[in-house]
Amino acid sequence: MAKNPQICDMDTPYRLPPFLQKGASIAITATARKVSRLEMQACVDYFTKKGFRVVEGEHLYAEDNQFAGSDEQRAASLQQLMDRKDIGAIICARGGYGTQRILPLLDFSTFKAYPKWLVGFSDITCLHAELMRHGIASIHGPMAFSFMPNRKDAESLKRLYQILTGSIQPIQYRHTLSPPLLRQGLTDGILIGGNLSLLNQISGTDAQPNSTGKILFIEDLDEYLYHIDRILQHLKASGWFHGLKGFIVGSMTDMKDNTIPFGKQVLEIIADAVKVYDFPVAWYFPAGHEKQNYPLIIGAKYSMNISGHNCILSLLES
Repeated sequence: MAKNPQICDMDTPYRLPPFLQKGASIAITATARKVSRLEMQACVDYFTKKGFRVVEGEHLYAEDNQFAGSDEQRAASLQQLMDRKDIGAIICARGGYGTQRILPLLDFSTFKAYPKWLVGFSDITCLHAELMRHGIASIHGPMAFSFMPNRKDAESLKRLYQILTGSIQPIQYRHTLSPPLLRQGLTDGILIGGNLSLLNQISGTDAQPNSTGKILFIEDLDEYLYHIDRILQHLKASGWFHGLKGFIVGSMTDMKDNTIPFGKQVLEIIADAVKVYDFPVAWYFPAGHEKQNYPLIIGAKYSMNISGHNCILSLLES
């Protein structure tokens, strides 16, 4: 494994892997929780019908308690796919927990020379952050598990296909809910972020990106409200919000409260944490642990225009 790689802190967009042509190979690998062949089949079928060759990672269906095999097996499977020059994209099977455990076992030297798209969210956030250290952009978006009939969102999968093939469209959405903090404006910056709990885990480590001049995206699932407040206060003290040019709040799903209520809802907690800053805030963004999970390129430069209840997020030329 390469030791102490240079932390990549760019003001220009990170390197985008090559877009895919028909006939390219797309791989599926499990870096965290175990999966079954049945759960992966819909993803295999989707990309096969789109004209791609689908490759299953060597240990995709291995099991070790809740993990998809041992740390060594999960790392070996991902390493093999990262090193293969004929693979154009790697779709992570699902989240859960376990990706962070295999990061010290990986060598990114060949991947840096021959980068490919890596797709995932939730627990995959730490892998996105690791790729940013090496100057490579990746996709926060639907995983293979998300293609199952009871989980898929046609628009989210369509947008993932568009990113992989280079036909990227702006994201325009309108919400009718009243945001807890109305912060409109036009801004641009390199996108960073992902799952809030995982961002908290990398805070203070070499994987924490410099947020100055960036747009920060967050989402989360199944957390106590006081945990969210504690994480945000920690990120605030760690400098994540200092110098931000924009803030995107995605799905905050299935939040929990104590017997004695915390006293604020999750979006109010977020608004309270960032009220002292002046960057634009996009609320209710359709990305995270919901069926609607629009893919975003972590490390790419976006423009963000917020006017009232309308938001337009556009990829800028890299």
